[in-house]
Amino acid sequence: MTGRSTTNDLIVITGAGGFIGGSLVRYFHERGGRRIRAVDKKPVADWYQRVPEVETLCLDLSLEENCRRAVAGAAEVYNLAADMGGMGFIERFRIECLRNVLINTHLIEAACAAGVERYFFASSACVYNAALQNDPNVVALKEADAYPAMPERGYGWEKLLGEMFCQEYWAERGLKTAVARMHNVYGPHGSWDGGREKAPAAICRKVVDAVERNSGRIVIWGDGTATRSFTYIDDCVSGIDRITHCDALIATPVNLGSSELVAVGDLVSKVERIAGVKLEREYDLSAPRGVAGRNSDNTFIKKMLDWEPSTTLGAGLAATYRWIQKQYRARHPRRDAVQAGVR
Repeated sequence: MTGRSTTNDLIVITGAGGFIGGSLVRYFHERGGRRIRAVDKKPVADWYQRVPEVETLCLDLSLEENCRRAVAGAAEVYNLAADMGGMGFIERFRIECLRNVLINTHLIEAACAAGVERYFFASSACVYNAALQNDPNVVALKEADAYPAMPERGYGWEKLLGEMFCQEYWAERGLKTAVARMHNVYGPHGSWDGGREKAPAAICRKVVDAVERNSGRIVIWGDGTATRSFTYIDDCVSGIDRITHCDALIATPVNLGSSELVAVGDLVSKVERIAGVKLEREYDLSAPRGVAGRNSDNTFIKKMLDWEPSTTLGAGLAATYRWIQKQYRARHPRRDAVQAGVR
């Protein structure tokens, strides 16, 4: 493990049935962690990943008593539990996103009462002032740009309040907290359909579908001009570890994102090149769009850690596309394979 805890210390990861949480469980396990407790409210059969030898608990952490059970005996707690998804989800289900505040409120109190040494909170780039994101040619957002506060409704406000909890628990009670503002995390083992997926996964799925059905077309949300930076999952989990175990960053929100800005239309082109196709494009201007532009200013994380996410978008998309293609084909066997008796 690159963390400061020993392999005998108990690490608790909430939201472990989800994309980032499940990847973080695997990350710590592969680095020698032998006491890991993975917690999620979903039935284990629905978890995105399951790592053998890891303790699993199915608990709804919006309930205080479940939080106390989850953190009992823990040295470190990583809170990635949240009801969330891509823009299509967080714009349509703001109440569900706001109710995530119950999870962090109860979990950080339970962690503090249990004597936990370090507590990580997964924040989001959605905390940033929306007035700074009205142009696709956006100036990269630095940590101070979250104030004066005008985050995205619902999800953004919940994350900003969670950050404040982490700062106050350090100031008043001495709990070492860590906060990472994540920028559009993507990669294998993530949501790729059903409404919770983010743009890279959604576009990969649409291109796979167009190839498999030979439709020759793709529907794109918005007009294709919106810009974002996208962070590959391996960089994300490594960054969580580094931020959490840097004492100079205690209770200090830090951008955790790639600074490689791309327009949605260019993102589609990158996936087309991976698939070896060129598709006719239809633009759905009624679909949720989010802000016009958002990018991560990595000046601070490079200064503090001498590190920043480094996986190129091309490399990350290629791995993501191959994984989604495999999931798609498992769900929709191709006619030639079925006719040949291949399963």
